[in-house]
Amino acid sequence: MIPFNRPYMTGKELYYITQAHANGHLSGDGPFTKKCHTWLEERTGAARAMLTHSCTAALEMAFILAEINPGDEVILPSFTFVSTANALVLRGGVPVFVDIRPDTLNLDETQIEAAITPRTKAICPVHYAGVACNMGAIRALAERYDLFVIEDAAQGILSDYHGQPLGTLGHLGCLSFHETKNITSGEGGALLINDGRLTQRAEIIREKGTNRNSFFRGEVDKYTWIDIGSSFLPSELIAAFLWAQMEEADAITARRLAIWQVYHDAFAAIEAEGLVRRPVIPDGLRHNAHMYYLLLPDLAARTAFIAALKAAGIHTVFHYVPLHSAPAGQRYGRARGDLPVTCNISDRLVRLPLWLGVEEYQEGIIETVIAHVRGS
Repeated sequence: MIPFNRPYMTGKELYYITQAHANGHLSGDGPFTKKCHTWLEERTGAARAMLTHSCTAALEMAFILAEINPGDEVILPSFTFVSTANALVLRGGVPVFVDIRPDTLNLDETQIEAAITPRTKAICPVHYAGVACNMGAIRALAERYDLFVIEDAAQGILSDYHGQPLGTLGHLGCLSFHETKNITSGEGGALLINDGRLTQRAEIIREKGTNRNSFFRGEVDKYTWIDIGSSFLPSELIAAFLWAQMEEADAITARRLAIWQVYHDAFAAIEAEGLVRRPVIPDGLRHNAHMYYLLLPDLAARTAFIAALKAAGIHTVFHYVPLHSAPAGQRYGRARGDLPVTCNISDRLVRLPLWLGVEEYQEGIIETVIAHVRGS
């Protein structure tokens, strides 16, 4: 079976983990963590970057920093991973689900304003497949209504919006280094802080609500509990693994883009025949080839497609079940309208294998896809 995903290793990960052990520092914020922070700050331009043990943790920190209180509303897409909403609900906030665009599958910026109420506190755009939302329109709305912007850029490392890295276009940005992402540490994430006024509190929240970082900098003679928080730090072992990936991030991205483009070029004909729809990348946006998906005509066609490729030894998968239709989504949030695009896309989308090393199988995958959708 050709897997949907196979985590890539550069070859230095285990060496750096051994080095971390030799340094005698295995808990959070050791030398490798500092290297990762510096890399993120230099590559994104964020005021501060802080590693977390997951993107979920970064989102939880972000909603604390946004001072989401019980009853506060946050506008976000229903077509996203559960963590986007869950991190908000843990603060007592109310997810307000808005439909997505049919082209990029991102939050539809034209529907946000109608979802704003006196209780709206923030907008949380999700950059699906590493392709940017229309952040110009979203930021303009946020400024007009004095709303916080938290980017869920879990899939967006090294993607940008008109030259500006994803995760740096809102007040806060959240990245993922889960094993399915382009750059991975197994589990892991990062919070990008773009509003410097939030940095000090972010440090405290990340360190269990204490001013421990201030203590280590010699700013106080002891550290103590001064705010809410949790243990959001990853271990130095995670950071050591991640550093090996960051060193090769450009090469990893280049290879993924090449794989993505081979798929894209190969499927142009069957899109022209009306059998599938390929991903859309608007002008001015640089994506990172996080995933390659196709849209089939309907749910029955998608189900048959996945079964046929599985029979041929190729593992393909669908993606999100809309959150507004989930039991917890109905309990804790509300939808703005019927979200027809979200429901339609969720039934039709299928993701193809895209990982470093899949190149040797790609011709066979493409031939199988084309043969199936053409019914030959």
